[in-house]
Amino acid sequence: MDQGGTGGATIYALASGPGRAGIAIIRLSGANAGQALARLTGRVSKPRRATLCAIRDPATGEILDRGLALWFPKPASYTGEDMAEIHVHGGRATVAAILRALAGLGSSLGLRMAEPGEFTRRAFEAGKLDLTAAEGLADLVAAETETQRRQAFRQMEGTLGELYQSWREAIVRASALMESEIDFSDQDLPAGLGGAARSEIAQLLASLRDHLDDSNRGERVREGIRVAIIGPPNVGKSTLLNALARREAAIVSEIPGTTRDVIEVPLDIGGFRVVLADTAGLRESSDPIEREGVRRALAQGKDSELAVLVLDPETMEDAEKIAGNPLASITQHIVIINKSDLVAAQAVDFPGLKVSAKTGAGLNELLQEIRSRIESRFGSAEELGPALTRARHRELLETCVGNLARALEAKGQELAAEDLRLAARALGAITGGVDVEKILDAIFRDFCIGK
Repeated sequence: MDQGGTGGATIYALASGPGRAGIAIIRLSGANAGQALARLTGRVSKPRRATLCAIRDPATGEILDRGLALWFPKPASYTGEDMAEIHVHGGRATVAAILRALAGLGSSLGLRMAEPGEFTRRAFEAGKLDLTAAEGLADLVAAETETQRRQAFRQMEGTLGELYQSWREAIVRASALMESEIDFSDQDLPAGLGGAARSEIAQLLASLRDHLDDSNRGERVREGIRVAIIGPPNVGKSTLLNALARREAAIVSEIPGTTRDVIEVPLDIGGFRVVLADTAGLRESSDPIEREGVRRALAQGKDSELAVLVLDPETMEDAEKIAGNPLASITQHIVIINKSDLVAAQAVDFPGLKVSAKTGAGLNELLQEIRSRIESRFGSAEELGPALTRARHRELLETCVGNLARALEAKGQELAAEDLRLAARALGAITGGVDVEKILDAIFRDFCIGK
């Protein structure tokens, strides 16, 4: 794929969402973006000024629409290349006609449709943003909740990249101190340079370990916090899922064992993306399919950040006798009594939450309790700071920590200096400073076409 800078192909794509809309934005970037704009609109307007014009098919002269044209000459553009935008009415036929007109210029001007994320990849290659900011932009486009938006926006604005860059600069400083003792050992240098370097490394190592010890907060906010609904058969787990989702997501039946597999529904709870999972009823069974459902239910509860154990008046006395004793392996859990609308439930002396998935009683209190548990572990939406958001960040940071730890334990300055160089390289790979060519395709393929 030709992903080059100004020497590569000129690319174009619909930058706004597909489908019918009031306005559609078609974006171009590359050396011939200006010529393509002139062929469609008859001129290139003043930089960064919206100009009303007719958009024509260069092959026939037919007016396809009237809209706004904007011109962004390099280097003051998103990609660092010459860029243009055409704002037109957002009907499917209008957009398709203009894209066909641009495709018709492919042979004469070297135009082609952009690949997913290619505009942002060109911006990265032009030094307009680092990889963490590019990943933050992708997360911002995909954000579904307020917490995801806040985290993604801060990362896009550079808070995470700036943190990692400051750590990398600290490693480079420590490395320079150590290497000065190696390269200029015969010179009259100030005493204690190696000791000062090791002190800075120790402080940095503590900061990195604190950053890694975050309960996977950033990844969970980005991907969704897992909450499992578990409990015996026929206590209303599926009804509870449907009530919280406000739709018929799970089949509800009075026949025990109806739910065999895990059913997941995404919710927005307090600004967090929560993936709520309904699971099979926990009981002993001779049916191999139902036993597999029980195994998956127990695994789901164990792997989730929070479990809601649902009981009813008939099962509340036997909570510890449920198949698999799920609470033995689940640290974070909420125990609730469902069917509070029944007379039997009203007479139960239960200190926890009583809810009725059928009438909706107590559901707001349950949602508030789930939100409270999430915020106590991950912080509120307003409190979230720079956080690890991807497995590749964590892997490279762990590599960096390992190298720094070896540098502190190294017997000679030469070995310590080499470990510091490797640590700095690992941090540089997170932001895209070094060793990233192999991962660029994987990062940018998750973007939409016009970004």
